[in-house]
Amino acid sequence: IAIEEALRIKERLGVGEVVLVAVGQKSWQEQLRTGLAMGADRAILMLSEAALDCTAIARVLAKLVAEEKPDLIILGKQAIDDDSNQVGQMLAEILGWPQATFASKVEIKEGRCTVVREVDGGLETLGFSLPAVITTDLRLNEPRYASLPGIMKARKKELKEVAVESLGVDLTPQLKVRMLRPPSKREAGRKVSSVADLVNLLHSEAKLI
Repeated sequence: IAIEEALRIKERLGVGEVVLVAVGQKSWQEQLRTGLAMGADRAILMLSEAALDCTAIARVLAKLVAEEKPDLIILGKQAIDDDSNQVGQMLAEILGWPQATFASKVEIKEGRCTVVREVDGGLETLGFSLPAVITTDLRLNEPRYASLPGIMKARKKELKEVAVESLGVDLTPQLKVRMLRPPSKREAGRKVSSVADLVNLLHSEAKLI
């Protein structure tokens, strides 16, 4: 979704470059190649065989941003492994850039960005100057499929590899997983014969009323 939105912004403005970035193992080239086949211009794989926590990933991306100097950074809302929803916010804080999370609509005009995001009370609209960081919501768009010509062109596009250890970034984990365990098994439900019995159980056993 983040890749699709970047491509749409470039198509609407008629200028710009879409650069894909992944932080992880060498096998992650496959995902970057898919993005290149969708239409991105080039890709950078920040190589790290060791697992990095969100703080380290944000620091790695911030180092890359200092070199690439993009106008807009678009990330997914959350990764599918740790599901933490932190990298985008941490990156914006490190860079000192404005941020908008859970974006369901993005508009850019004359160096300013307007983002609509869904909140509990309805829709919230944020406006800010670029450069900025945005994280996407599922409702933002429907990603395109890579076409056969796009797949062929992707083979010739640049995919640069950079070892994260060469960046001089502190990769020390700031987060330690203390324990992982499955949720406790749910007890079987109970049937009651009347509303009065239900109220009595909620009061005497469940202690909810």
